[in-house]
Amino acid sequence: MFDLEMGVDNRKPAATDDIAHTLNYKAVSKRLIEFVGQSDFGLVETLAERCAAIVLEEFGVQWLRLKLSKPGAVRGARGGGAHRT
Repeated sequence: MFDLEMGVDNRKPAATDDIAHTLNYKAVSKRLIEFVGQSDFGLVETLAERCAAIVLEEFGVQWLRLKLSKPGAVRGARGGGAHRT
Protein backbone atom coordinates (compact mmCIF):
# COMPACT_ATOMS: atom_id res chain seq x y z
CA MET A 1 0.00 0.00 0.00
CA PHE A 2 1.37 3.42 -1.01
CA ASP A 3 0.85 6.81 0.57
CA LEU A 4 2.37 9.65 -1.49
CA GLU A 5 2.79 13.36 -0.84
CA MET A 6 4.13 15.09 -3.94
CA GLY A 7 5.43 18.64 -4.18
CA VAL A 8 4.48 20.39 -7.40
CA ASP A 9 4.20 24.01 -8.48
CA ASN A 10 0.46 24.68 -8.69
CA ARG A 11 0.72 28.31 -9.82
CA LYS A 12 0.28 27.65 -13.55
CA PRO A 13 -2.76 25.34 -13.25
CA ALA A 14 -4.31 27.71 -10.72
CA ALA A 15 -3.77 30.71 -13.00
CA THR A 16 -5.05 28.99 -16.14
CA ASP A 17 -7.65 26.68 -14.60
CA ASP A 18 -6.40 24.14 -17.16
CA ILE A 19 -6.25 20.50 -16.10
CA ALA A 20 -3.54 19.87 -18.71
CA HIS A 21 -1.12 21.85 -16.51
CA THR A 22 -1.66 19.75 -13.39
CA LEU A 23 0.05 16.62 -12.10
CA ASN A 24 -1.90 13.64 -13.40
CA TYR A 25 -2.43 11.54 -10.26
CA LYS A 26 -4.09 8.77 -12.24
CA ALA A 27 -1.02 8.48 -14.49
CA VAL A 28 1.26 8.30 -11.44
CA SER A 29 -0.93 5.61 -9.92
CA LYS A 30 -1.11 3.56 -13.11
CA ARG A 31 2.67 3.79 -13.60
CA LEU A 32 3.41 2.59 -10.06
CA ILE A 33 0.86 -0.23 -10.27
CA GLU A 34 2.44 -1.38 -13.53
CA PHE A 35 5.97 -1.20 -12.08
CA VAL A 36 5.07 -3.04 -8.87
CA GLY A 37 3.27 -5.75 -10.86
CA GLN A 38 6.41 -6.41 -12.89
CA SER A 39 8.89 -6.28 -9.99
CA ASP A 40 10.11 -8.99 -7.66
CA PHE A 41 12.30 -7.19 -5.12
CA GLY A 42 13.03 -8.93 -1.84
CA LEU A 43 12.94 -5.74 0.25
CA VAL A 44 10.20 -3.12 0.53
CA GLU A 45 13.02 -0.58 0.96
CA THR A 46 14.29 -1.35 -2.55
CA LEU A 47 10.81 -1.10 -4.01
CA ALA A 48 10.21 2.22 -2.22
CA GLU A 49 13.44 3.72 -3.60
CA ARG A 50 12.69 2.59 -7.16
CA CYS A 51 9.13 3.90 -7.01
CA ALA A 52 10.35 7.23 -5.60
CA ALA A 53 12.81 7.54 -8.50
CA ILE A 54 10.02 6.92 -11.02
CA VAL A 55 7.79 9.63 -9.55
CA LEU A 56 10.59 12.18 -9.25
CA GLU A 57 12.14 11.55 -12.66
CA GLU A 58 9.13 10.77 -14.86
CA PHE A 59 6.55 13.18 -13.47
CA GLY A 60 8.60 16.29 -12.66
CA VAL A 61 7.72 16.21 -8.98
CA GLN A 62 9.91 18.62 -6.97
CA TRP A 63 9.84 16.64 -3.73
CA LEU A 64 8.25 13.43 -2.55
CA ARG A 65 7.28 11.78 0.70
CA LEU A 66 6.52 8.12 0.05
CA LYS A 67 5.28 5.56 2.55
CA LEU A 68 5.09 1.95 1.43
CA SER A 69 3.53 -0.61 3.76
CA LYS A 70 2.99 -4.31 3.42
CA PRO A 71 -0.02 -5.39 5.51
CA GLY A 72 0.47 -8.76 7.17
CA ALA A 73 4.25 -8.75 6.67
CA VAL A 74 5.02 -9.00 10.39
CA ARG A 75 3.12 -11.33 12.72
CA GLY A 76 1.39 -9.39 15.49
CA ALA A 77 1.70 -6.05 13.67
CA ARG A 78 -0.39 -4.24 11.09
CA GLY A 79 2.48 -4.55 8.63
CA GLY A 80 6.02 -3.69 7.70
CA GLY A 81 7.06 -0.80 5.57
CA ALA A 82 9.51 1.77 4.35
CA HIS A 83 9.52 5.55 4.25
CA ARG A 84 11.36 7.81 1.86
CA THR A 85 11.48 11.57 2.23
